[in-house]
Amino acid sequence: MSGHSQFKNIMYRKGAQDAKKAKVFAKLARDITIAAKSGLPEPDKNPRLRLAIQAARAESMPKDNIERAIAKATQTAGGNDYVSARYEGFGPGKVAVIVEALTDNKNRTAGNVRTIFGKRGGVMGETGSVAFNFERIGYIKYPLSAAEADKMFEAALEAGANDVVSDEECHEIETLPDDLNAVTEALEKMFGTPSASRLDWKPVVKTEINDLETAQKFMEFIDALEDDDDVQKVYHNAEISNEILEACSMAD
Repeated sequence: MSGHSQFKNIMYRKGAQDAKKAKVFAKLARDITIAAKSGLPEPDKNPRLRLAIQAARAESMPKDNIERAIAKATQTAGGNDYVSARYEGFGPGKVAVIVEALTDNKNRTAGNVRTIFGKRGGVMGETGSVAFNFERIGYIKYPLSAAEADKMFEAALEAGANDVVSDEECHEIETLPDDLNAVTEALEKMFGTPSASRLDWKPVVKTEINDLETAQKFMEFIDALEDDDDVQKVYHNAEISNEILEACSMAD
């Protein structure tokens, strides 16, 4: 699961700067509202909602914001109906990029994403144009404090997971897409609600970025995509050395 570690590594600047919390909360609230609409607006009876709330709490989202997002799902009028959208293309350095969005206006979102690709040195393609560089997986994440690495490894594999990687921050579990719910439910019984449980795109072919200028352009490109209100997740297959990442940080 080096793709997830690399993604965390590349995006460390934003965490260090503690930037744009309001946008993060808005996206989390949208996830909570959609999860509440998909079933009962009660976390103990709606696994998707329970996970969405857990993800919000992991980002220190205030309790009032969470409650408002749930309440919004029960409103009979005035609410927005969101649909999923996926966009693909190449960023600076010819890095393959998949953008997942939740939107109430697909024309607006597609236009915004296309503009970011165009202005930031990328090229937006058709659906499927870069997906072959990735595989669809189930992804579960627990904080390191949830269990010892050996215990998490054994429990996850017994539950049907394909792989488990533990580092100094967390446990990351990979499953087949169809096994995600079953593995999540089995691990919840032992370790409680995970901090994340979702379908992800895992890069199977990597694209190296070997120079500072391209790395900076690429990270600014990713930042711009993530700043868009409708964009929920951005996946890529870039591989950047720690030395270049540190140089980028010093140049900011």
